[in-house]
Order: sequence, then C-alpha cells, then structure tokens
Amino acid sequence: MEYWHDLITEKSWKILHEIKGKFNFILIGGWANYLWTKKFKSKDIDIIINFNTLSKLKQQYQLRKNDALKKYEIKIEEVDIDIYVPFYSQLALPLEEIKTTKIQNFILPKPEYLLILKQGGFSNRKHSEKGEKDRLDILSLLFLTDIDFKDYFKILKEHKKEDFLFQLIKIVKEFKEIKYFDFTPHKLKLKKQEILERLKKI
Repeated sequence: MEYWHDLITEKSWKILHEIKGKFNFILIGGWANYLWTKKFKSKDIDIIINFNTLSKLKQQYQLRKNDALKKYEIKIEEVDIDIYVPFYSQLALPLEEIKTTKIQNFILPKPEYLLILKQGGFSNRKHSEKGEKDRLDILSLLFLTDIDFKDYFKILKEHKKEDFLFQLIKIVKEFKEIKYFDFTPHKLKLKKQEILERLKKI
C-alpha cells in the first residue's frame, strides 16, 4: 500500500533522477527511506548539499531561502525540493557529521542516521499528514532494515538526544495499522516484540 498517489510519486522520482545527473547531494527524507526499505515512496525531495552546489542550483532554478525553517526550496511542477546546507540548516543531527553509504548510485545516510533524522521530522510535525508519513517511514526502517541499535544509541548520546529512544519505543508499542505492511497480525506482534527486546538491551 502506497501512502501518496502514484502519479505524484512517479513525477517526484523522475525529477530526483534528473537532478542526480546534474548535482552532487546526499539524499535524505522519504526517498532515502524508500531506497533502504523499498516501502512508501515520497512526493517531496529532501537533499543535503554544500555551498558550491548551492551556487550551481541558483544558476538553474528559482531558489527560495526559508529562514524560518533554515533551508532552501525549489518547486518543479508539483514537486517540492527541500535543500539543507551544513552550518545553516538545523536537523536532528549536524549535517556535516552524518555518515553515508551508496544505494543505486545515490548517496544517503546510513540507516541509524536516517532513523534519527526521521525522528526529528516526526517530532516537529507529528500531528500532521507529513508527520504520519514520518511515523510509517520510521517503522519501515525498523521492520525492513538491519538497524545497529547500539550505534544508534551511541549517536543519540553524542548529541544529547537520548529521549529519541523513548519516543521510538512508544512508536513501536502503539503501532497497530497492519494494512501498511505485508504482515499477519501474528507476524506484526513478533516483529514488535523483537524490536522492543533489542531496544531494551541497549
């Protein structure tokens, strides 16, 4: 089951590939989550770039600076591109400290870092539609990737975000909407138990 309409996500995916051919960036947000889990495509594009790439983007697109949210923005047709830069943008982790890997020629955060970034997004907009999508992305990372929870908690401690651990436990405990995953009720129960046990051992 997809969260956003296929026509929107297909257009976003196409635009993502177009900008990948022109610019260097770290992909975060929903599309990074999708590349890790193959679950829940995104309608928006979220990227981290350096200031050199920012200058190149300004030459080709109408770039807007959003001082309130500490990011830059581009809109291509119906697709919103949110652009974050080190030492200016304020996400759950300092952008320059995010460790990355490569999947399908995209550079994206390792799952422990992406999980923390997703939790940061969820914290800021948990009662909105995008917050609900953040919650499902968090659960898909937990259910469908191999998170190193010791590494995850080490990162939290380094950045004084230990409360994210308790937030994560709450998200797992309260999740019941089986329609979003290909699980039987019994399998979902076992998955949740397994994750909660691993989190308790940190």
